[in-house]
Amino acid sequence: MAELPVIQRLRKEAETIHRELTIDLPRELERARAHGDLSENAEYAMAKQRQEFLRARLSNVELRIAELSRINADSVPRDSVGLGSKVWLEDLDDGKEVEFEIVVPEEVDAALNRISLSSPLGKALLGRGQGDEIEVQTPKGNRAYLIRRLMTIHDQMAGDGKRNDTDAVAKGNSSG
Repeated sequence: MAELPVIQRLRKEAETIHRELTIDLPRELERARAHGDLSENAEYAMAKQRQEFLRARLSNVELRIAELSRINADSVPRDSVGLGSKVWLEDLDDGKEVEFEIVVPEEVDAALNRISLSSPLGKALLGRGQGDEIEVQTPKGNRAYLIRRLMTIHDQMAGDGKRNDTDAVAKGNSSG
């Protein structure tokens, strides 16, 4: 099974941090040393502080990659909401449709509708399929939703954006 997309993004971040630590920061530190007295050299102090931060961040990213690498993508459901799913919901109260993506905690972003499985909506969606209705307790009270469309992580990794689309042609039929 292919690597989870979040792991690929974290590996890219780790590469970027490693490059900064091994190439960019050593150059900055050399330039700052060239200015003389390091005890009152703000550039040097800032570069050293950045170096400490990046080392800690790289350690955290590598640890998270190791943790996430233990997730067996085959254990993620293929026909119901799970990690990595994109879900199109219709709000049954106002008829509006909204798309959510179920992500790991470090990728949660409310502005992009990226939610965690541990959020109230994520918990309500977990294991549900296209056509299911769910109810969620929100700060504005109970909300009812209909799952209009579901694209699992398996669909995304396979590049199959049409699967589970209510408008898609039935499997086996072709119109081309």
